[in-house]
Amino acid sequence: MAPSTTVPGRTRGQGQWKLGHREPLNPNERNKKDDNPLNVRSRIENVYARDGFDSIDPSDLRGRFRWWGLYTQRRPGIDGGRTAALDPEELDDEHFMMRVRLDGGAVSVAQLRALGEVSRTYARDTADVTDRQNIQYHWIRVEDVPAIWDKLEGLGMQTTEACGDCPRVVLGSPVAGVAAAEVLDPTPAIDEIVRRYIGDTELSNLPRKFKTAISWQQDVAHEVNDVAFVGVEHPEHGPGFDLWVGGGLSTNPKLAQRLGVWVPLDEVPDVWHGVVQVFRDYGYRRLRHRARIKFLIADWGPEKFRQVLQDEYLGRALADGPAPEIPERPIDHVGVFTQKDGRNYVGVAPPSGRVSGSTLAAVADAAERAGSDRIRFTPYQKIVVLDVADDKLDDLIGDLNKLGLPARPSSWRRSTMACTGIEFCKLAIVETKERAIRLVEELEKRLADVVPDVPISLHLNGCPNACARTQVADIGLKGQIVTDAHGNQVEGFQVHLGGGLGLDSGFGRKLRGLKVASDELGDYIERIVRNFAAQRDEDERFAQWVLRADEADLT
Repeated sequence: MAPSTTVPGRTRGQGQWKLGHREPLNPNERNKKDDNPLNVRSRIENVYARDGFDSIDPSDLRGRFRWWGLYTQRRPGIDGGRTAALDPEELDDEHFMMRVRLDGGAVSVAQLRALGEVSRTYARDTADVTDRQNIQYHWIRVEDVPAIWDKLEGLGMQTTEACGDCPRVVLGSPVAGVAAAEVLDPTPAIDEIVRRYIGDTELSNLPRKFKTAISWQQDVAHEVNDVAFVGVEHPEHGPGFDLWVGGGLSTNPKLAQRLGVWVPLDEVPDVWHGVVQVFRDYGYRRLRHRARIKFLIADWGPEKFRQVLQDEYLGRALADGPAPEIPERPIDHVGVFTQKDGRNYVGVAPPSGRVSGSTLAAVADAAERAGSDRIRFTPYQKIVVLDVADDKLDDLIGDLNKLGLPARPSSWRRSTMACTGIEFCKLAIVETKERAIRLVEELEKRLADVVPDVPISLHLNGCPNACARTQVADIGLKGQIVTDAHGNQVEGFQVHLGGGLGLDSGFGRKLRGLKVASDELGDYIERIVRNFAAQRDEDERFAQWVLRADEADLT
C-alpha cells in the first residue's frame, strides 16, 4: 500500500484557490484550465458550424459548449434504465438543446417574435418556458448556431453563460416596475450586473454554476438560489434589499441563509460581484458534487461569509438589516391584476411550461393587438403580458385562451411544473413533460369536486437533480425506475410531500419505500388530496397537514 501523502493534523485541500489548492484537478477543472470556455465560440463559428457535428472536439462538446447555452440532447430510443450505465458518447444525439438567457424574463414583442421564428426555423417548433425564465429549444444543429446567434443578438438577446460553471440567468420579478405592491424596482441592478459581468473572463471559471435572484417581491424562489436580494424596508435607511446566500437543491438540498445585511439598490451589483468572487476563490473545486456555494456556507456559516465578503472583497462593512415579511401565499402572477399605473397585467399558464415557436409568435401578436410591448416569463414556467388597458383586456384573454393559455386555469394547471425529462435530457430516467400534462387533465376530472382555496403545487422531475424544484413542492415527484404490482420494472417516482417556500420553507417529507408507478399517479394523488380535504383544519395549508398526518394517510 502506498504511503499517505497527507500531513498528520492537516486537512486535505478542497481546491480553494485562495488557499493555494490548485492541484490535483478533476476533469472539469482541467477542461476549464486548458482553455477558457468562452473561447469556444470562435471554434463554433469558424470550424464546427462549417464542418459539422463529427468535427467537434469532445472537450468542447461536453464541456465548453455549455457556456454558450448548448448541451447535446438525449439520443432517441434510450430507455431510463440505461441512463447511468452508458458512456456520454452513447447518450449524445447530434442535436443540441439551446437555452436563451432572458435576465428578468423580459422580452419585447419583436424579441418574442424572433424567439418564435428561431424555434420554427431551426428547432422543429420546440420551445419550453423554464423555471429559470429561459426559453429552451431542442433539435438545434451546430451548423445553424451562428445564424441563431445573429438573429437573437441583433435584438439584444443572448445565450452567453446560459449554462456552465458561471453566473447564469438572473431571475427577476416578471412584474418589476409595474406591480402595485412594489416599492423599489430592482431592474436597474439586474441590467447593470448583466452589462458588467456576463461574459467577463474573470468570472467565467467558477467552481460550479451560480444562480441569482433579485426581486422586491418574493416571487423568484429566492430561498433556493446561490445568491438572492429580497426587497425589504429598513427602519432608518428606507427601501433596499436583504441578502441571502447558499441556496440550492439537487441531491443535497439546502435553503439559502440570510447574511443579516441591508443593501441599497445602487450597491447591489457591487455586492453581487463580491459574493461571486468569494465563491470563485474559496469554493470547493476538488470534488464536483461539493462545489456549489451552499457547501461553503454550510461549513463557514453566514457570519464568517459576511466577514470575508466585507473584509476581502468590499473593503467596507455592510449595514445590518431586518428580514423581509413572508407573504401568505406563493406569488405566481397567474390571473389578471391591476398595475400601479392603472393598466393591467395578465398571467397565463402554459401546460408545464411547454409551448412552441408558433405559440410564442402568436402571443406576440396578441400582446401587440392589446397595445403591449412587454412580455415576461416567470420562475414558475408561466407567461405574463404587461400594460394592458381595460378596454383591451377581454380580447387579450380570449386570444390567449384560444392558444391554450388560460388566465384562469384550474388549480392543477396553475400549480404544476415539470423538467425536460427523458424526451431530451441525458440525465433523465423517466418522462415528465407529457406525463405532467396528462396528469393535470386527469386530476381536473378526478378532483373536480375538491378545490382547495390554496393551490397544491405538483412538481415532476426526471432524475434526482431537482431542476423542477421537487423538494420544495407540496407534492414533489422524483423520477426513477420502480417495480409495479406485477413485478415489472417501469417508470415511476419517489414521492416528497409537504415541501415549500415562504411560510412553508423546507424540504418535503420522504416516506420510506413510497414509490409510485407513473401510470398510478392519478390514483395516488387523488387519494392524498381527498385525505387532506377531509382532515384539514380551517385555513390549514397542505404542507402543514403533511407534518401532522399519519403515515397511512400519505401512502
